[in-house]
Amino acid sequence: MDEPNRPASAAGEATAASPVSAPPAAAQKQALRQRQRQLRRQSLPAAAADLVAVARRQLPGWLAQQPVAAGDPAAGPWLGFYWPIGSEPDLRPLIAPRPLPCWPAAPAVQLALPAIVPWQHQADAPGTWQGRRLVYLPWSPGETLVKDDCGIPAPAWTAAAGPEPLAAADLALLLVPALGFDPASGIRLGSGGGWYDRLRADPAWRAVPTLAVLPSACLLPDLPADPWDLPLGGWLDERGIHRVASAA
Repeated sequence: MDEPNRPASAAGEATAASPVSAPPAAAQKQALRQRQRQLRRQSLPAAAADLVAVARRQLPGWLAQQPVAAGDPAAGPWLGFYWPIGSEPDLRPLIAPRPLPCWPAAPAVQLALPAIVPWQHQADAPGTWQGRRLVYLPWSPGETLVKDDCGIPAPAWTAAAGPEPLAAADLALLLVPALGFDPASGIRLGSGGGWYDRLRADPAWRAVPTLAVLPSACLLPDLPADPWDLPLGGWLDERGIHRVASAA
């Protein structure tokens, strides 16, 4: 089964940027997701090795352009990675046996993985608002992963014991799996959970350079967009890393 553990957000977790009723674009995208999952599953085997090779060759240049987080000049940049499920492109060969050992001219890259965690927000009105949110947690290869609130492998986390989620300013680059991507607009077609949309509704996270990861066969011109869809800066496929023209 493809991507069984990336569910849509639960009722009660909607924000001001979330839909109240499904607009036409949302209905179109639901049909596109079914088609694109099949297309990605079919096209990825031929593209997988080249996709990893491109990432190994070209990502260092992207990260080299980003400042290292303040406070530890010996530390390398933080890369927002992801743990693949279903037919998502698998970039884990980049981090074995350690993060990106082939990268010269820079300290070792530090890795962070996304996790869906419970969130208590103190509203302006009396009481607290309960929900879940996507955070990035520090992780090193070999460290144990556990299932997060969506059942996806992620670093262990509790509100009491941490670890402290990384701030947007800590991250040099995010890699995000995609079912489809419009190379003209930068709009990404995800699995429908809305986690990255809500994360990037925060201007600080929107400012973090973000690349969609997918086979080139899954590029999708004229992808319909909803009001809460925010463009990414580019995409990574087996042909290279590409910038969206409007983000250049």
